[in-house]
Amino acid sequence: MLQSLRLRSVAIPLTALALGIASIAGAQPKGKVKATAKTAAAHPAGHFSVKSSDLISKGRIALSHVYNGMGCNGQNISPALEWSGAPAGTKSFAVTMYDPDAPTGSGWWHWMIYNIPATTTSLAAGAGNGKNAPSGSVEGPTDFGKKGYGGPCPPVGDKPHHYHITVFALKTDKLDVPGNATSALVGYNLNGNKIATARITGLYGR
Repeated sequence: MLQSLRLRSVAIPLTALALGIASIAGAQPKGKVKATAKTAAAHPAGHFSVKSSDLISKGRIALSHVYNGMGCNGQNISPALEWSGAPAGTKSFAVTMYDPDAPTGSGWWHWMIYNIPATTTSLAAGAGNGKNAPSGSVEGPTDFGKKGYGGPCPPVGDKPHHYHITVFALKTDKLDVPGNATSALVGYNLNGNKIATARITGLYGR
């Protein structure tokens, strides 16, 4: 249930990302070479994408996903997400939600969840609040000063803010960060290990 404005689904390369495609070297049995080529063809560059059944008309974020506090009275439920077309070599996923329009000079991190198993292709609504989160996944810090999902809560009267929800396909199964890592440190490791990203953007204002 992200309410009325606009939804963008962006295929890779998204935020100036590069997708590395591994080449196959050396002689292999004919059948094995064919299987490898078929697998690579199933994940062509540009096809990694994410969508949300909780996004409705024109991508506006619904009250159920809005923060509960700081003058906002939402339910603070993270949206359901589903992605497909992850590139070959993906060993884990991470999901972030970021508001570049926040009046802080550095934006606002609303959600970080990483070490999501490579077999995962979706997150249920509420996964960012510990409900039905994938086994082994880790909630990272937000700019609310705590871990887990923190929904939109822009200043009253601002134009609707953009909330970029990004799925990272990573070349590592686990991020090497301490439990008290800052959002900047987690972000540094996400960008250092990304193969590709997929993004949707919701809008919210009050």
